[in-house]
Amino acid sequence: MRFIGSLIEKLQRHPKRIVFPEGSEPRVLQAARQFRSLRLGAPILLGDRTAIKEAAEKLNINLEGIRIINPATSEDLDNFARRFEALRRAKGIRFEEARAAMLNPNYFGSMMVAMHQADGLVSGTNEVTGSVLRPLFQIIKVAPHFTTASSCMIMEVEDTRFGEEGVMFMADCGVIPEPTVEQLADIAVTTAQLAHKLLNVRPRVAMLSFSTKGSAMHPSVGKMQAATALAIRKAQEHGLEADFDGELQADTALVPDIARRKLPESKVAGRANVLIFPDLNAGNIASKFVQHIARANAYGQIMLGLDRPAADVSRGSNAHDILGVAAIVGVQAIDYKSLYPDAGNHIPGE
Repeated sequence: MRFIGSLIEKLQRHPKRIVFPEGSEPRVLQAARQFRSLRLGAPILLGDRTAIKEAAEKLNINLEGIRIINPATSEDLDNFARRFEALRRAKGIRFEEARAAMLNPNYFGSMMVAMHQADGLVSGTNEVTGSVLRPLFQIIKVAPHFTTASSCMIMEVEDTRFGEEGVMFMADCGVIPEPTVEQLADIAVTTAQLAHKLLNVRPRVAMLSFSTKGSAMHPSVGKMQAATALAIRKAQEHGLEADFDGELQADTALVPDIARRKLPESKVAGRANVLIFPDLNAGNIASKFVQHIARANAYGQIMLGLDRPAADVSRGSNAHDILGVAAIVGVQAIDYKSLYPDAGNHIPGE
């Protein structure tokens, strides 16, 4: 909670509006109440008003200061539908289909964020990843000057020798199954940018593999080597001060004694606070191992490279996890343009 505590302090000074599409879910209700009680901003719950109030009553949750919107009765429904129709016209969608889509809280919530009626979105407690990502990618899309939308998990472990005082950023753990060299470089840079914004430290990025500096030969090793070189160039183009090294094995990236034996001159080895995985299998599996075996506080998936802040939480998340993710999304929204220049300028359907 050290990490989230520091973000809460920032967000209390700059409160934000976070929309939660799963408004009647008990864990979301608890997180929204905490979000409001901690003075982090205005939580917005989507769904049937009666169902949300009944769920809150069962949990003895006070809904004062929490906004509730039912997409089906919202005055914005038709306007959102027209804008979605314009966005998807090339796909042949008609107004009736667009309106039906906007009745889905994930679509409605994504449009709220796109239209600046909310500062960020947190969903996924009862949804598979595709149900959350599809509306985001169709409505919000990739930020200007970026080509890759991905995600990262932020892990906080008790052992402060790892990462940055126990905090590690791991990507991509939720979106791209087989990233290309360019996508891996984009993932590395956007994750490093987020680490810098949230921790205010210099990112030390390890591009992970089963090999360290050519100790094994395989096309995937060459892929990580190429991605490392490209990430360094992209970071320079974006004015990001960070250290990148790869390819590195996980122990070389995280354990100082091993790093001193293998790569004594590396600025990253043994001190990495950002871990970039070669594919989604590795990232997803590793993040769940760390979460459950190391009993880490796990926050994510935090979306990277999108035009607006959003997150897709795990269906196994508890209220504390959801609150932490909402705080991260809120802090991102404080100055999102520092992460993605020119972000937020596009209005859907215009």
